[in-house]
Amino acid sequence: MTVDRRSLLSAGAGLGALATASAAANAGPRLDRDTGGPLSKALPGSVNADDSARALTSLRPNAPGEQTAALQAAIDEAASRGAALYLPAGRIVSGAIELRSNTKLIGAHGLSVIEFVGDSVFLTASHADGLLLQDIVFDGNMLGNLEDENAALLRFKDCSGLALIRITIGRALTNAVTLERCSGRIADCSISAVALAGIRSIDAQGLSISHNYVSDCSNNGIQVWRSDAGEDGTIVSSNRIERIAAKAGGSGENGNGIGVFRAGSVMAVNNRIIDCAYTAVRGNAASNIQIIGNSCTRLGEVALYAEFGFEGAVIANNTVDGAATGISVTNFNEGGRLAIVQGNLIRNLVRREHEPEDKRGDGITVEADTVVSGNVIEGAATSGIKIGWGEYMRNCVVTQNLIRNARTGILVSGDPTAGSCLVTGNLIAGVKDGAIRAMDHGRPAGPDLASEPPKSARLSITANVVG
Repeated sequence: MTVDRRSLLSAGAGLGALATASAAANAGPRLDRDTGGPLSKALPGSVNADDSARALTSLRPNAPGEQTAALQAAIDEAASRGAALYLPAGRIVSGAIELRSNTKLIGAHGLSVIEFVGDSVFLTASHADGLLLQDIVFDGNMLGNLEDENAALLRFKDCSGLALIRITIGRALTNAVTLERCSGRIADCSISAVALAGIRSIDAQGLSISHNYVSDCSNNGIQVWRSDAGEDGTIVSSNRIERIAAKAGGSGENGNGIGVFRAGSVMAVNNRIIDCAYTAVRGNAASNIQIIGNSCTRLGEVALYAEFGFEGAVIANNTVDGAATGISVTNFNEGGRLAIVQGNLIRNLVRREHEPEDKRGDGITVEADTVVSGNVIEGAATSGIKIGWGEYMRNCVVTQNLIRNARTGILVSGDPTAGSCLVTGNLIAGVKDGAIRAMDHGRPAGPDLASEPPKSARLSITANVVG
């Protein structure tokens, strides 16, 4: 993939925070309002600001020219004493910086800016524990190179107890943050104008990503991946994710607000996700994923996805307004099975007529070992609920759902080799092409099964109400 300066001009909306921080940098220092006093009081083991100032004597905020050596020396000196290094308000121009264990780098919130002028990665740490970066603006200056898919402005490897708190990152020609085999938390940060992903985690060791604002990323918002399928347990909660593109193309690996790949037991809860080229939350081979309480609007493909070789998914209490499909739990042919889809509100599902085959327009699609219960679906261009795909259907229960204003209420696979399915107690109103019908790979066939129950023993369709 080739990314240049011009390719990020469309992400200009995300640059406002950096411009504001730069302008404010000349306004002088102030206390952080969240703590109500000097930050040293909140950090066990840190020293007072006068002690920290000794390490800053050679740094000159807002001075011309880069100050890489002075900044590196100040960081190393403070870390060697177990002290926090407090950056004053102003802009410091720097090349590549490396962090050692126990580095605590703290700025004046929104006023301390470090601008990158190097040619590779901005800030790195490897086998460094107890790191804290807080209240600093990192301006990537649209520099760096894409030596691999994990390239980032801030790159951490094998770091435990990492804390990135209230930092701002922008103008990244790579990922904004990459974490490899790390534990800790990323909280209350703002990330925008990024050429790859906002936050990319590989093989997390116990990670929390919460209350962040991630916007205007060219390929993905937050990625939680593993090298091999296994337990991960990352918690992604209460983030605001907006305007995620898929400039690198593909069929779903890009364009996602939250992407989970091979990572088991990940929780994506209470996030606000809008305007993604593909998916709000996409779990690929992600067993035991929980997608709960998310608000999702204007998605280009499937809003909430559990696909390929997963076992176990809970997708509950989400709202979806505007997508090609609301919720999809699929790929039984690849081992995808075992799910609960419950209590979701889904509406305004559209067909992508420009696509040669994958047109969609479905509220919920499921295939195997899944209960679909208590959902409300309104305005589905193709179907409210689609059950199975050819022979790939087994042990599906669809009950007590409300479907309104769909072309067809429920479609169920008519393949004689498919498994069993129970459809009962649903209310279906305002449909144009039948309440419940058999299908052949998405194409309705035969009578309305709500009024003419099927003779096949594998299908039980009873007690549904058609309005």
